Amino acid sequence: MKTIYIVRHAKSSWKYPRLDDFERPLNKRGYRDAPLMGRRLKKRQVMPERIFASPATRAAMTARIIAAALGYPLRDICYSEALYNFSEGSLIQVVRQMDETISKAMIVGHNPAVTALANHVGDQTVSNLPTAAVYAVATAVSRWADIDAQCGKVVFFDFPKKQTGG
Repeated sequence: MKTIYIVRHAKSSWKYPRLDDFERPLNKRGYRDAPLMGRRLKKRQVMPERIFASPATRAAMTARIIAAALGYPLRDICYSEALYNFSEGSLIQVVRQMDETISKAMIVGHNPAVTALANHVGDQTVSNLPTAAVYAVATAVSRWADIDAQCGKVVFFDFPKKQTGG
């Protein structure tokens, strides 16, 4: 069984309109929401064996903040240019090529690709992954290469504005 945690980067800043999209940092809300989601994941006892992240500043920062909250070694985050992508097909290919020794993986990326990936692998459709959202899917497949449409069951879908019990 393979589990994937699909994460949309936290809210980014548009304060500097001349800044290249790749370099946009998190804004104040992003710096508030990413640690919040890290704490919620820790409370759920989430511990991915590998975190993959887009190297874009906002995604890389989100990955580092969540990893720190989980106690995941920051040096072990895998940054991939392939995740600085907005296409579902590209993300599915990244997932299918992951090391088979990994059972639980987290992908930190960008919309609309992360929402499309969630809808592709999960059994519950979501119209949009909000910023800093985490969509967790447990699959019945034993190999990442076998990831396919609706192959998994949603374990949880959480985001900063979602009211949690306790």
